[in-house]
Amino acid sequence: MSAIKLEAVEPDTHIPFMDLAALHRPIQGEIEKEISRLVSASSFVLGPLVAQFEDAFAAYCESSYAIGCNSGTSAIHLALCALNIGPGDEVITVSHTFVGTVWGILYCGAKPVFVDIDADTMNIDIAKVEARITSKTKAILPVHLYGQPVDMDPLMDLARKHGLYVIEDAAQAHGARYKGRRVGSLGDIACFSFYPGKNLGAWGEAGAVVTANLRLAERLRQIRDHGQPRRYCHSELGFNYRMDSIQAAVLDVKLRHLDAWNDRRAELSSLYHDRLSGVQGLQLPIYGQDAQSVHHLFVIRHVNRDAIAKRMEEAGVSTGLHYPIPVHRQPAVYGAIDDSHVMKETERVAASCLSLPLHPTLSDSQLDRVSNVLVAAIRAD
Repeated sequence: MSAIKLEAVEPDTHIPFMDLAALHRPIQGEIEKEISRLVSASSFVLGPLVAQFEDAFAAYCESSYAIGCNSGTSAIHLALCALNIGPGDEVITVSHTFVGTVWGILYCGAKPVFVDIDADTMNIDIAKVEARITSKTKAILPVHLYGQPVDMDPLMDLARKHGLYVIEDAAQAHGARYKGRRVGSLGDIACFSFYPGKNLGAWGEAGAVVTANLRLAERLRQIRDHGQPRRYCHSELGFNYRMDSIQAAVLDVKLRHLDAWNDRRAELSSLYHDRLSGVQGLQLPIYGQDAQSVHHLFVIRHVNRDAIAKRMEEAGVSTGLHYPIPVHRQPAVYGAIDDSHVMKETERVAASCLSLPLHPTLSDSQLDRVSNVLVAAIRAD
């Protein structure tokens, strides 16, 4: 572990958990130029700018089609609808995730079936998936949590063995790779969120579904736009899940910078490991051998999480919680499931996880201060 000067932790300029203003400042001119072009064209919903971004994002994901929509939650709902998943069906997923993963399942009338997470990666524990498959199971919905891809090959083998679809929740993993392949090209369908704080974030709400299947792509486009195969012809129940052109314009510009931003996140993650390795009682992120994470979040674990977070905030360093209450314990969800399945690791992680500041504009000196403050907060017990 690198030497940490504990005397240097006195209050200084506040370090926010995220700094979107600093991220956008260097590219604001590029974005404003695209928005000005959009205003002149007066095409504000779907239209050519959305199509342009969809093509660019599909190519980035090394897939064939991207269907832009209004949020990552809607993307999951769209994907399930396109696969004809509905009442009486079951979808296997995890409880240690943002609740939007499960909303789409419930919106379809299907039942979420939870599997515990791996103690190291905090992704779905693939060894426990098969025991949760029943005659009602139609799909597996793994989450590439915190930017790290799930170990997809054994999961895909299991899905094919049982005739199940695999829907990637890639909301936190824009640009991540598994065995050299981009997240988004690994399952039958992949769902992305472009919420402002994501590695690729819009200036508002937006999302996308990615697939290599032309039939699914056409169905997805139809469902997101009021179930219209053509204008004013509504052949099935659809939704107003269309992407705004202004978000596509912003995303198209930011996509050009995404790899550089992800590289910086990887550098910062490595620095955190260097500064914090060996701190007693502190568990740092562990990455799978075949996974190339994009480090959406840097999530540490400690049994005194709440006290540590409070001390860090008092010292001028903001942290985040992702996620302190598992989805299966959310009041809106546990009433909709009948499941006494024990999820030991999910519960343990939820009680101990803490996210440190990590974003492309975080400086090395800021990271050093975060590390110093964290170590002081731990040693204060």
